[in-house]
Amino acid sequence: MRLLDRYLLAEWLKIFGLTLVATLAVLLLYDLYGQLADLRSYGAHGGQVFFYFALLMPSYLPVVLPLSQLVSLLFAVGNLHRHNEIIAMRSAGLGLWRIAMPLWLGGLGLAIVLWLLNASIVPWSVERARAFRENLHYNSEARGHANAGVIPQLTYANDAQHRIWFINHFDDPSYRGLGVQIYETDSLGHDKRHVLAREGYFDDTSGHWVLLNGRELLFDNTGQQLRNLPFDKKDFPEFTETPTSMKILRQRPGDLSLAELRAALTLAPAAENPAMQAFAVRYNEILASPFVCLIIVGLAVPFAVSGVRVNPMVSASKSVGLFFAYYVVQQLSTHLSNPEYVSPVVAAWLPMVLMLAFAVWLFRRAV
Repeated sequence: MRLLDRYLLAEWLKIFGLTLVATLAVLLLYDLYGQLADLRSYGAHGGQVFFYFALLMPSYLPVVLPLSQLVSLLFAVGNLHRHNEIIAMRSAGLGLWRIAMPLWLGGLGLAIVLWLLNASIVPWSVERARAFRENLHYNSEARGHANAGVIPQLTYANDAQHRIWFINHFDDPSYRGLGVQIYETDSLGHDKRHVLAREGYFDDTSGHWVLLNGRELLFDNTGQQLRNLPFDKKDFPEFTETPTSMKILRQRPGDLSLAELRAALTLAPAAENPAMQAFAVRYNEILASPFVCLIIVGLAVPFAVSGVRVNPMVSASKSVGLFFAYYVVQQLSTHLSNPEYVSPVVAAWLPMVLMLAFAVWLFRRAV
Protein backbone atom coordinates (compact mmCIF):
# COMPACT_ATOMS: atom_id res chain seq x y z
CA MET A 1 0.00 0.00 0.00
CA ARG A 2 1.37 3.41 -0.97
CA LEU A 3 2.24 6.06 1.60
CA LEU A 4 -0.70 8.21 0.53
CA ASP A 5 -3.12 5.29 0.95
CA ARG A 6 -1.80 4.55 4.43
CA TYR A 7 -2.11 8.23 5.36
CA LEU A 8 -5.76 8.45 4.21
CA LEU A 9 -6.65 5.19 5.91
CA ALA A 10 -5.00 6.26 9.17
CA GLU A 11 -6.75 9.63 9.16
CA TRP A 12 -10.12 7.93 8.73
CA LEU A 13 -9.52 5.11 11.23
CA LYS A 14 -8.56 7.52 14.03
CA ILE A 15 -11.87 9.36 13.75
CA PHE A 16 -13.78 6.13 13.11
CA GLY A 17 -12.54 4.62 16.37
CA LEU A 18 -13.54 7.67 18.40
CA THR A 19 -16.93 7.88 16.68
CA LEU A 20 -17.58 4.18 17.21
CA VAL A 21 -16.90 4.38 20.95
CA ALA A 22 -18.96 7.56 21.35
CA THR A 23 -21.92 6.17 19.39
CA LEU A 24 -21.86 2.89 21.32
CA ALA A 25 -21.82 4.82 24.59
CA VAL A 26 -24.79 6.99 23.57
CA LEU A 27 -26.80 3.97 22.42
CA LEU A 28 -25.94 2.09 25.59
CA LEU A 29 -27.03 5.00 27.79
CA TYR A 30 -30.27 5.32 25.83
CA ASP A 31 -31.03 1.61 26.20
CA LEU A 32 -29.99 1.67 29.84
CA TYR A 33 -32.41 4.51 30.52
CA GLY A 34 -35.24 2.61 28.79
CA GLN A 35 -34.67 -0.82 30.35
CA LEU A 36 -33.11 -0.21 33.76
CA ALA A 37 -36.46 0.31 35.51
CA ASP A 38 -37.79 -3.01 34.16
CA LEU A 39 -34.62 -4.88 35.10
CA ARG A 40 -34.71 -3.46 38.61
CA SER A 41 -38.37 -4.42 38.92
CA TYR A 42 -37.32 -8.00 38.13
CA GLY A 43 -34.95 -7.86 41.10
CA ALA A 44 -31.75 -7.68 39.05
CA HIS A 45 -28.69 -6.47 40.95
CA GLY A 46 -25.83 -4.43 39.52
CA GLY A 47 -23.85 -7.44 38.32
CA GLN A 48 -26.81 -8.89 36.47
CA VAL A 49 -27.58 -5.55 34.82
CA PHE A 50 -23.95 -5.28 33.70
CA PHE A 51 -23.98 -8.87 32.38
CA TYR A 52 -27.24 -8.29 30.48
CA PHE A 53 -25.91 -5.23 28.65
CA ALA A 54 -22.58 -7.00 28.02
CA LEU A 55 -24.59 -9.73 26.25
CA LEU A 56 -26.62 -7.13 24.37
CA MET A 57 -23.67 -4.97 23.27
CA PRO A 58 -22.72 -6.93 20.09
CA SER A 59 -26.28 -6.51 18.80
CA TYR A 60 -25.71 -2.73 18.62
CA LEU A 61 -22.89 -3.07 16.10
CA PRO A 62 -24.99 -3.52 12.91
CA VAL A 63 -26.51 -0.10 13.64
CA VAL A 64 -23.44 1.62 15.05
CA LEU A 65 -20.86 0.55 12.46
CA PRO A 66 -22.50 2.17 9.38
CA LEU A 67 -23.42 5.31 11.32
CA SER A 68 -19.88 5.68 12.70
CA GLN A 69 -18.44 5.03 9.25
CA LEU A 70 -20.52 7.78 7.67
CA VAL A 71 -19.81 10.40 10.31
CA SER A 72 -16.09 9.59 10.46
CA LEU A 73 -15.71 9.67 6.68
CA LEU A 74 -17.41 13.05 6.47
CA PHE A 75 -15.15 14.43 9.20
CA ALA A 76 -11.93 12.89 7.89
CA VAL A 77 -12.37 13.71 4.19
CA GLY A 78 -13.92 17.08 5.10
CA ASN A 79 -10.82 17.97 7.11
CA LEU A 80 -8.54 16.99 4.22
CA HIS A 81 -10.64 19.09 1.85
CA ARG A 82 -10.68 22.06 4.25
CA HIS A 83 -6.87 22.03 4.43
CA ASN A 84 -6.54 21.78 0.62
CA GLU A 85 -4.99 18.30 0.78
CA ILE A 86 -7.57 16.85 -1.63
CA ILE A 87 -6.80 19.66 -4.10
CA ALA A 88 -3.08 18.85 -3.80
CA MET A 89 -3.73 15.18 -4.55
CA ARG A 90 -5.81 16.07 -7.58
CA SER A 91 -3.13 18.49 -8.76
CA ALA A 92 -0.69 15.58 -8.66
CA GLY A 93 -2.87 13.81 -11.25
CA LEU A 94 -4.90 11.56 -8.96
CA GLY A 95 -8.60 11.18 -9.70
CA LEU A 96 -11.23 11.01 -7.00
CA TRP A 97 -11.71 7.27 -7.53
CA ARG A 98 -7.99 6.67 -6.93
CA ILE A 99 -7.88 8.98 -3.93
CA ALA A 100 -10.81 7.18 -2.33
CA MET A 101 -9.43 3.68 -3.02
CA PRO A 102 -8.26 3.01 0.58
CA LEU A 103 -11.64 4.22 1.84
CA TRP A 104 -13.39 1.81 -0.53
CA LEU A 105 -11.20 -1.00 0.81
CA GLY A 106 -12.07 0.06 4.35
CA GLY A 107 -15.77 0.00 3.45
CA LEU A 108 -15.36 -3.49 1.97
CA GLY A 109 -13.66 -4.64 5.16
CA LEU A 110 -16.50 -3.25 7.28
CA ALA A 111 -19.06 -4.95 5.03
CA ILE A 112 -17.32 -8.31 5.58
CA VAL A 113 -17.19 -7.69 9.34
CA LEU A 114 -20.88 -6.76 9.37
CA TRP A 115 -21.78 -9.88 7.40
CA LEU A 116 -19.86 -12.07 9.87
CA LEU A 117 -21.53 -10.30 12.80
CA ASN A 118 -25.01 -10.84 11.35
CA ALA A 119 -24.25 -14.48 10.60
CA SER A 120 -23.02 -15.56 14.02
CA ILE A 121 -22.25 -13.09 16.81
CA VAL A 122 -25.35 -10.88 16.62
CA PRO A 123 -27.83 -13.83 16.64
CA TRP A 124 -26.02 -15.24 19.67
CA SER A 125 -26.15 -11.85 21.39
CA VAL A 126 -29.85 -11.24 20.70
CA GLU A 127 -30.96 -14.72 21.75
CA ARG A 128 -28.81 -14.92 24.89
CA ALA A 129 -29.78 -11.43 26.05
CA ARG A 130 -33.48 -12.15 25.53
CA ALA A 131 -33.20 -15.50 27.36
CA PHE A 132 -31.38 -13.84 30.27
CA ARG A 133 -34.04 -11.11 30.53
CA GLU A 134 -36.86 -13.67 30.31
CA ASN A 135 -35.25 -15.70 33.09
CA LEU A 136 -35.07 -12.61 35.29
CA HIS A 137 -38.73 -11.91 34.54
CA TYR A 138 -39.73 -15.50 35.26
CA ASN A 139 -37.84 -15.59 38.57
CA SER A 140 -39.50 -12.32 39.55
CA GLU A 141 -42.96 -13.71 38.72
CA ALA A 142 -42.22 -16.99 40.49
CA ARG A 143 -41.66 -15.11 43.73
CA GLY A 144 -45.02 -13.39 43.38
CA HIS A 145 -47.50 -16.04 42.16
CA ALA A 146 -47.80 -19.61 40.98
CA ASN A 147 -48.57 -18.84 37.31
CA ALA A 148 -45.07 -17.63 36.49
CA GLY A 149 -43.97 -18.34 32.92
CA VAL A 150 -47.49 -19.11 31.67
CA ILE A 151 -48.28 -17.81 28.17
CA PRO A 152 -52.02 -17.34 27.61
CA GLN A 153 -53.63 -18.02 24.24
CA LEU A 154 -50.63 -19.39 22.36
CA THR A 155 -51.60 -19.78 18.70
CA TYR A 156 -49.65 -20.98 15.69
CA ALA A 157 -50.51 -21.54 12.02
CA ASN A 158 -48.44 -24.13 10.16
CA ASP A 159 -49.54 -23.34 6.62
CA ALA A 160 -47.19 -25.87 5.03
CA GLN A 161 -48.98 -28.70 6.88
CA HIS A 162 -52.41 -26.99 6.84
CA ARG A 163 -52.46 -27.14 10.62
CA ILE A 164 -53.60 -24.55 13.18
CA TRP A 165 -52.78 -24.71 16.90
CA PHE A 166 -54.63 -23.18 19.86
CA ILE A 167 -53.24 -23.61 23.38
CA ASN A 168 -55.24 -21.93 26.13
CA HIS A 169 -52.35 -21.82 28.61
CA PHE A 170 -48.76 -22.79 27.86
CA ASP A 171 -46.32 -23.28 30.74
CA ASP A 172 -43.00 -22.23 29.23
CA PRO A 173 -40.62 -23.74 31.84
CA SER A 174 -42.16 -27.24 31.56
CA TYR A 175 -43.14 -27.09 27.86
CA ARG A 176 -46.67 -28.19 28.81
CA GLY A 177 -49.93 -26.81 27.49
CA LEU A 178 -53.46 -26.86 28.88
CA GLY A 179 -56.42 -26.89 26.52
CA VAL A 180 -54.62 -28.01 23.35
CA GLN A 181 -56.57 -27.86 20.08
CA ILE A 182 -55.15 -28.77 16.66
CA TYR A 183 -57.19 -28.34 13.48
CA GLU A 184 -56.02 -29.90 10.20
CA THR A 185 -57.50 -29.25 6.76
CA ASP A 186 -56.79 -30.48 3.26
CA SER A 187 -55.46 -28.32 0.42
CA LEU A 188 -59.01 -27.12 -0.33
CA GLY A 189 -59.67 -26.01 3.23
CA HIS A 190 -61.99 -28.89 4.18
CA ASP A 191 -61.74 -30.28 7.72
CA LYS A 192 -59.50 -33.34 7.82
CA ARG A 193 -58.80 -33.92 11.51
CA HIS A 194 -59.37 -32.22 14.87
CA VAL A 195 -57.32 -33.20 17.90
CA LEU A 196 -58.57 -31.87 21.24
CA ALA A 197 -56.75 -32.59 24.52
CA ARG A 198 -56.94 -31.40 28.08
CA GLU A 199 -53.15 -31.36 28.33
CA GLY A 200 -50.07 -31.89 26.19
CA TYR A 201 -46.32 -31.52 26.27
CA PHE A 202 -43.49 -31.40 23.78
CA ASP A 203 -41.06 -34.30 24.15
CA ASP A 204 -37.57 -32.96 23.38
CA THR A 205 -36.13 -36.47 23.13
CA SER A 206 -38.51 -37.75 20.46
CA GLY A 207 -39.10 -34.33 18.90
CA HIS A 208 -42.90 -34.42 18.84
CA TRP A 209 -45.98 -33.71 20.94
CA VAL A 210 -47.62 -36.09 23.42
CA LEU A 211 -51.27 -35.33 24.24
CA LEU A 212 -53.25 -36.44 27.31
CA ASN A 213 -56.97 -36.93 27.97
CA GLY A 214 -58.35 -36.01 24.60
CA ARG A 215 -60.08 -37.16 21.48
CA GLU A 216 -59.31 -37.32 17.75
CA LEU A 217 -62.02 -36.39 15.26
CA LEU A 218 -61.63 -37.63 11.67
CA PHE A 219 -63.49 -36.21 8.65
CA ASP A 220 -64.09 -37.35 5.08
CA ASN A 221 -63.35 -35.38 1.90
CA THR A 222 -66.58 -33.40 2.21
CA GLY A 223 -65.95 -32.34 5.81
CA GLN A 224 -68.40 -34.80 7.38
CA GLN A 225 -67.30 -36.38 10.64
CA LEU A 226 -66.38 -40.05 10.34
CA ARG A 227 -64.93 -41.12 13.68
CA ASN A 228 -64.49 -39.86 17.24
CA LEU A 229 -61.54 -41.61 18.91
CA PRO A 230 -60.91 -40.85 22.59
CA PHE A 231 -57.48 -41.42 24.15
CA ASP A 232 -55.83 -41.14 27.55
CA LYS A 233 -52.30 -40.61 26.22
CA LYS A 234 -51.14 -40.60 22.63
CA ASP A 235 -47.93 -39.74 20.78
CA PHE A 236 -48.28 -37.70 17.60
CA PRO A 237 -44.98 -38.07 15.65
CA GLU A 238 -46.35 -35.80 12.90
CA PHE A 239 -46.77 -32.89 15.35
CA THR A 240 -43.18 -31.62 15.31
CA GLU A 241 -43.91 -27.92 15.80
CA THR A 242 -41.74 -26.83 18.72
CA PRO A 243 -42.93 -24.35 21.36
CA THR A 244 -39.86 -22.27 20.55
CA SER A 245 -41.01 -21.80 16.95
CA MET A 246 -44.51 -20.96 18.15
CA LYS A 247 -43.16 -18.29 20.49
CA ILE A 248 -40.95 -16.79 17.78
CA LEU A 249 -44.02 -15.71 15.83
CA ARG A 250 -45.25 -13.77 18.86
CA GLN A 251 -42.15 -11.55 18.68
CA ARG A 252 -41.74 -8.45 16.55
CA PRO A 253 -39.59 -9.11 13.46
CA GLY A 254 -37.14 -6.38 14.53
CA ASP A 255 -36.49 -8.18 17.84
CA LEU A 256 -35.49 -11.48 16.22
CA SER A 257 -32.04 -12.61 15.16
CA LEU A 258 -31.17 -13.76 11.65
CA ALA A 259 -31.27 -17.41 12.76
CA GLU A 260 -34.70 -16.99 14.38
CA LEU A 261 -36.09 -15.26 11.31
CA ARG A 262 -34.78 -18.06 9.11
CA ALA A 263 -36.40 -20.66 11.39
CA ALA A 264 -39.71 -18.78 11.37
CA LEU A 265 -39.75 -18.52 7.57
CA THR A 266 -38.92 -22.21 7.22
CA LEU A 267 -41.98 -23.07 9.29
CA ALA A 268 -44.27 -20.49 7.72
CA PRO A 269 -43.04 -19.19 4.32
CA ALA A 270 -44.14 -15.67 3.44
CA ALA A 271 -45.47 -16.85 0.07
CA GLU A 272 -47.94 -19.13 1.86
CA ASN A 273 -48.74 -16.85 4.80
CA PRO A 274 -49.14 -13.09 4.22
CA ALA A 275 -48.73 -12.50 7.97
CA MET A 276 -45.08 -13.57 7.57
CA GLN A 277 -44.34 -10.80 5.07
CA ALA A 278 -42.81 -8.54 7.71
CA PHE A 279 -40.55 -11.39 8.88
CA ALA A 280 -39.38 -12.03 5.31
CA VAL A 281 -38.67 -8.32 4.72
CA ARG A 282 -36.67 -8.08 7.95
CA TYR A 283 -34.71 -11.22 7.03
CA ASN A 284 -33.73 -9.79 3.65
CA GLU A 285 -32.92 -6.41 5.20
CA ILE A 286 -30.34 -8.08 7.45
CA LEU A 287 -28.85 -9.90 4.45
CA ALA A 288 -28.62 -6.63 2.51
CA SER A 289 -27.33 -4.49 5.38
CA PRO A 290 -23.55 -5.11 4.84
CA PHE A 291 -23.73 -3.37 1.45
CA VAL A 292 -24.58 -0.13 3.26
CA CYS A 293 -20.88 0.17 4.16
CA LEU A 294 -19.98 0.45 0.47
CA ILE A 295 -22.82 2.83 -0.32
CA ILE A 296 -21.70 5.10 2.52
CA VAL A 297 -18.29 5.56 0.90
CA GLY A 298 -20.00 6.52 -2.35
CA LEU A 299 -22.13 9.09 -0.49
CA ALA A 300 -19.67 10.51 2.02
CA VAL A 301 -16.67 11.21 -0.21
CA PRO A 302 -18.50 13.33 -2.84
CA PHE A 303 -20.38 15.21 -0.11
CA ALA A 304 -17.17 15.99 1.75
CA VAL A 305 -15.12 17.17 -1.25
CA SER A 306 -17.84 19.11 -3.07
CA GLY A 307 -18.76 21.47 -0.24
CA VAL A 308 -17.15 24.67 0.84
CA ARG A 309 -14.09 24.48 3.10
CA VAL A 310 -15.75 25.20 6.41
CA ASN A 311 -16.07 23.46 9.77
CA PRO A 312 -16.57 19.68 9.43
CA MET A 313 -19.82 20.00 11.39
CA VAL A 314 -21.43 21.05 8.11
CA SER A 315 -20.61 17.63 6.68
CA ALA A 316 -21.83 15.95 9.86
CA SER A 317 -25.20 17.68 9.51
CA LYS A 318 -25.46 16.24 5.99
CA SER A 319 -25.06 12.74 7.45
CA VAL A 320 -28.20 13.23 9.53
CA GLY A 321 -30.15 14.14 6.41
CA LEU A 322 -28.75 11.17 4.50
CA PHE A 323 -29.64 8.69 7.20
CA PHE A 324 -33.08 10.22 7.60
CA ALA A 325 -33.73 9.93 3.85
CA TYR A 326 -32.54 6.32 3.85
CA TYR A 327 -34.75 5.53 6.86
CA VAL A 328 -37.81 7.08 5.17
CA VAL A 329 -37.26 5.10 1.96
CA GLN A 330 -36.67 1.89 3.95
CA GLN A 331 -39.81 2.32 6.06
CA LEU A 332 -41.91 3.24 3.01
CA SER A 333 -40.66 0.19 1.15
CA THR A 334 -41.39 -2.05 4.15
CA HIS A 335 -44.93 -0.74 4.60
CA LEU A 336 -45.71 -1.07 0.89
CA SER A 337 -44.50 -4.66 0.77
CA ASN A 338 -47.28 -7.03 -0.18
CA PRO A 339 -47.09 -10.46 -1.84
CA GLU A 340 -49.34 -9.18 -4.64
CA TYR A 341 -47.31 -6.03 -5.35
CA VAL A 342 -43.80 -6.06 -3.85
CA SER A 343 -41.88 -9.17 -2.80
CA PRO A 344 -39.84 -9.17 0.44
CA VAL A 345 -36.62 -9.23 -1.57
CA VAL A 346 -37.60 -6.11 -3.53
CA ALA A 347 -38.84 -4.35 -0.39
CA ALA A 348 -35.52 -5.00 1.39
CA TRP A 349 -33.20 -4.21 -1.51
CA LEU A 350 -35.04 -1.24 -3.04
CA PRO A 351 -33.60 1.34 -0.57
CA MET A 352 -30.12 -0.06 -1.23
CA VAL A 353 -30.50 0.26 -4.99
CA LEU A 354 -31.85 3.81 -4.75
CA MET A 355 -29.04 4.91 -2.44
CA LEU A 356 -26.47 3.24 -4.68
CA ALA A 357 -27.82 5.09 -7.72
CA PHE A 358 -27.66 8.35 -5.77
CA ALA A 359 -24.09 7.58 -4.67
CA VAL A 360 -22.98 6.90 -8.26
CA TRP A 361 -24.60 10.17 -9.38
CA LEU A 362 -22.82 12.11 -6.63
CA PHE A 363 -19.47 10.53 -7.42
CA ARG A 364 -19.76 11.32 -11.14
CA ARG A 365 -20.59 14.94 -10.32
CA ALA A 366 -17.58 15.22 -7.99
CA VAL A 367 -15.04 13.66 -10.38
